[in-house]
Amino acid sequence: MSEVHDVIIAGAGPIGLFLACELALAKVPVLVIERDAQPESPWKDKALGMRGLNTASIESLYRRGLMDQALTAAQDRPQHFKAKPGFQFGGHFAGILLNANKLDMSRHKYRLPGPGLVPGPSYMARVEKAFTERAVSLGVTIHRGAGVSGVSQDDDLVTVQAGDQTFRTKWLVGCDGGRSAVRRAAGFEFVGTEPEFTGFAFTADLDDASKLKPGFHFGKGGLHIVGHEKNYFLIDFVDKTFDRAKEPTLEHLQTVLEHVTGTDAKITKVHHASSFTDRSKQATTYRKGRVLLAGDAAHIHSPLGAQGLNLGLGDSMNLGWKLAATIRESSTDFTLLDTYEKERHPVGAWALEWTRAQVTTLKPDLFGGAIRNLVQDLLSTTDGTNLVVDRVWGLSLRYDPDDKDAHPLVGCSAPDYEFDDGERLGVKMLGGKGLLVSFDDEAELKKLAGAYEDRIDYLAVRAKEQLGIKALLIRPDGFVAWVAEEKSDVNAAKPALERWFGKASK
Repeated sequence: MSEVHDVIIAGAGPIGLFLACELALAKVPVLVIERDAQPESPWKDKALGMRGLNTASIESLYRRGLMDQALTAAQDRPQHFKAKPGFQFGGHFAGILLNANKLDMSRHKYRLPGPGLVPGPSYMARVEKAFTERAVSLGVTIHRGAGVSGVSQDDDLVTVQAGDQTFRTKWLVGCDGGRSAVRRAAGFEFVGTEPEFTGFAFTADLDDASKLKPGFHFGKGGLHIVGHEKNYFLIDFVDKTFDRAKEPTLEHLQTVLEHVTGTDAKITKVHHASSFTDRSKQATTYRKGRVLLAGDAAHIHSPLGAQGLNLGLGDSMNLGWKLAATIRESSTDFTLLDTYEKERHPVGAWALEWTRAQVTTLKPDLFGGAIRNLVQDLLSTTDGTNLVVDRVWGLSLRYDPDDKDAHPLVGCSAPDYEFDDGERLGVKMLGGKGLLVSFDDEAELKKLAGAYEDRIDYLAVRAKEQLGIKALLIRPDGFVAWVAEEKSDVNAAKPALERWFGKASK
């Protein structure tokens, strides 16, 4: 009880672990508290734990040197998107498949080929293992076997109860999932919509599995998805009264299977089963005093469209360096920290809307059918596919800049420039510092960067494709804070440096 921690993170899932890595990279000591005694779970393995990571998430892994550890077949990843004959899966919207061959990358002026461009698959156990190993190597302590049961705070400290232990910390971050104990104990308001369906995910043996074809299928009762390795997913709009505190029985799954799929396939054995809904809610604020929320603790929604893990990783990448900077400055000025909510809350709200739109499209009635027909027509066009793939992949993610007349790259992910020496921008961010890049090695910029040498690195380089840019300032999360297309105006760069990196040290 006498020790005061800088940061305690509740939850040792991917979001909490990635945040712990970001903080530890910035030399901030971190304690992670996890309810489960062991990380292993069948829901994290390849069969049930498979997840799609979008471009924004892949970039984050790339910029921290975690791609090979966290991704499947990472070393064989494509450097650019290439159309292939026929159909190429690019995601889905409400079960309507997107043909990535229609993707036109020329619409994304500041996207360059590189290791972080194309989305890819992984599974939860692999991601967690990679993050755990990195966190431990950076000195993070992980305390397993007792979740947070109580939270209280004053102006200076947060007191955390976990099992029979009490901890004190300057900051507490709830990364403990959709039923977050931190969110409830700290009194965050959580608002949104109640579910329209109940979903079931299970692995099972069937008497004749050939009666259910692989892929996404619409039926009179909802949607069913037949995956690999005896994985099945049912979305049931008929009966929304299932008690999710209980594990689905074989008999209940059989009933749902029959009215959702319309087949007479019989389940002979259930190996694993769980339920989910499309309940969509979001915390009205992401910070309450010295308690913050990230990932599913801050927002929940249906799993449609594979946005959950990606959304949470984006939260962690955005929050980590800002919280670290606030702690380093030992300040009660939380202006920088509060840009976390300003930037990430709208992204979370969009994800909720995105999944609600898919739920409406999936409804097995005349209204849902009418919308589905319209959406299918739109997605058959090149423009429609590009719009939806852009959203699913996160290609055009932009945080609104304070200056509405700012360069269009400000607030966006930095291009992965390939430099004349063969190295790329992404690998220059492994240390978690900001970057001031000058393609002309301007003396005034170099001098300005020197005043922030503890927080940013200065790069005087030439790139094979500079995209009409002379210099740019990049935040630790890889997003652009300032751009110069002509000879750099140092006076214009100074406000951006102070906005994101504080006062100069020299």
